[in-house]
Amino acid sequence: MSQYYKPNRKPDHNYGGSKWTLSRSKIDLFLDCARCFYLDNKLGVARPPGFPFNLNSAVDALLKKELDAHRVLGTQHPLAKAYGLDAIPLAHAQMDEWRDALRHGVKHVHRATGLTVRGGVDDIWINKEGELIVIDYKATSKDGKIESLDEEWHKGYKRQLEIYQWLLRQNGFKVSDTGYWFYANATKDREAFDGRLDFELTLVPYKGSTDWVDGTLLELKKCLDSDAIPAAGEDCDYCRYREAAGVSLRDAQNKTKTREPSPNIKEKTPTIKKYATRDANEYSENKTAQLF
Repeated sequence: MSQYYKPNRKPDHNYGGSKWTLSRSKIDLFLDCARCFYLDNKLGVARPPGFPFNLNSAVDALLKKELDAHRVLGTQHPLAKAYGLDAIPLAHAQMDEWRDALRHGVKHVHRATGLTVRGGVDDIWINKEGELIVIDYKATSKDGKIESLDEEWHKGYKRQLEIYQWLLRQNGFKVSDTGYWFYANATKDREAFDGRLDFELTLVPYKGSTDWVDGTLLELKKCLDSDAIPAAGEDCDYCRYREAAGVSLRDAQNKTKTREPSPNIKEKTPTIKKYATRDANEYSENKTAQLF
């Protein structure tokens, strides 16, 4: 088994376990594919992870150090000044805890469902009106200046920022509707690599809406409490793969059984053998249909 993939979690980390919490990424998974969410959180079988983006992690770590220097001094980051955003990094005793996505994050117990919801922010700024501004770091390498995020797959980025806004509001803070993606875009117009990358930094504003969060949490809780396996997401490649692989493996197994007659069945009873094989195939097909 790959060191990066441990499909079966311990019961304590599944829904109902003492260590289970609802992270921001799990909410996003539910909205993408309720079946994958159910398999992950109710049955404890997670999707295979992608490989870690070490360059992105390095950019995040360096940006945090840079912003922390301004946080200590109470000064504005040059990029905020360039965009006319009159805000500085928030100095708060829980900042390190809020940024710890794996163990802590900003937390809130949702009263209607009892779910502990959490999400680890990249940064939080504060403006002159005392409003908190959610800042989310992104690193990439694209041609042209990044000024908006309008692709279909950017929906996840938007939901991510909105969950952070919702969590901070649930903790009693005044939060600006507008958050920002702090983008570091590696340029490709240098003559040679020379052991370094140059990044163009931009702030991309987004006016979020958290109206969808409470309703989603209610649906999510209903899904977790049900014994019925949810439908697969329309665009879920993981579910399509599991379905196709399951059918192909079943067909291959049935062909093998057909070619290799059981030594316990005598030649004089071909009719019994025929119907036994047919019934087994029908049972297998019915069980597969229930799963997919």
